[in-house]
Amino acid sequence: MKRTTLKLGAALVAGLSLAGAAIAETKVGMITTLSGGGAGLGIDVRDGFMLAIKQSGRNDIEVVIEDDQRKPDVAVQLADKMVQSEKVDVMTGIIWSNLAMAVIPSVTAQGKFYLSPNAGPSALAGKGCHQNYFNVAWQNDNLHEAAGAYANSAGYGKTFILAPNYPAGQDALTGYKRFFKGELAGEIYTQLGQTDYAAEIAQIRASGADSVFFFLPGGMGIAFLKQYADSGVDLPVVGPAFSFDQGILQAVGDAALGVVNTSQWNKDLDNATNAAFVESFQAEFGRLPSLYASQGFDTANLLISALEKADVSDADAFRAALKAAEFASTRGDFKFGNNHHPIQTIYAREVVKEGDVYTNKLIGPALENHADAYAADCKM
Repeated sequence: MKRTTLKLGAALVAGLSLAGAAIAETKVGMITTLSGGGAGLGIDVRDGFMLAIKQSGRNDIEVVIEDDQRKPDVAVQLADKMVQSEKVDVMTGIIWSNLAMAVIPSVTAQGKFYLSPNAGPSALAGKGCHQNYFNVAWQNDNLHEAAGAYANSAGYGKTFILAPNYPAGQDALTGYKRFFKGELAGEIYTQLGQTDYAAEIAQIRASGADSVFFFLPGGMGIAFLKQYADSGVDLPVVGPAFSFDQGILQAVGDAALGVVNTSQWNKDLDNATNAAFVESFQAEFGRLPSLYASQGFDTANLLISALEKADVSDADAFRAALKAAEFASTRGDFKFGNNHHPIQTIYAREVVKEGDVYTNKLIGPALENHADAYAADCKM
């Protein structure tokens, strides 16, 4: 397990009459995926988060970063250490919903705040919501619901759908089916981490489908798209951003061109915060930011906006400051619903090639000011 401690600014106040007095410090524990499959997602969340902290100029935020290796048992061990030994005030960073389900309920039950920059399982959005849990990205179903809405507008009537068999995959297919008005040509849950999709592609070929929807994040999506392109099956593909985001497209290449995918963010969203973020991220890291980087950036700026209004030791005031969400988001308008999940516009994007770089361009809104389906079950 890799551990990195990033502390911004001095630890002591200098030049004051109370020489040596410590600055009131907020300690953040970040558990994310930095090795193995899906490492690119965690790296982008980390880099976006730390860029926002750096740009804030604050000298009172310490971030302790650990690699969960995409293993729930490792994530639980790290979370226990951060809460009990590191004495963190706030936790963040988890990419995968099965890890989120293993960690977040325990963290919030111990009085800590959790700000999710990615995973948003349905179990934590409805009856399992918690006053100290805030999701800054989306509820898992949302981007898939938007894909279903787009498929309707594109005239698709018989879609074959597939996703990995874990909480986010289950939420994905539930979300797509909630909004898609046509019929299903087939529905498959694949194995998490699967890389051979020959059998699934054969089923798609024989299904009579007029389109394909899939949610296969990280390396799973790369493997599927390459095999799908080589198979000769020529059905239009719709999916969420997770399989068509900036860090993935370069590995997929031409197989992704023209695919429509859904996201609450894109690099060409027209607002000043986003333009500055894209430019500064490229300058800092030498690559275009991804969806995950934008979510890490927004999560840090939410934290900073709350710290400007309240100390984390005053839980009620800090919670109210988080709920207010008075920060400039890369996606433009941002607000939380009653269950502390975003109400936001989700867009359709198309994969294009700009010079030698594969990227996405906005098509337009797929769902506007969209809230998740579980908020009514949250009793906050």
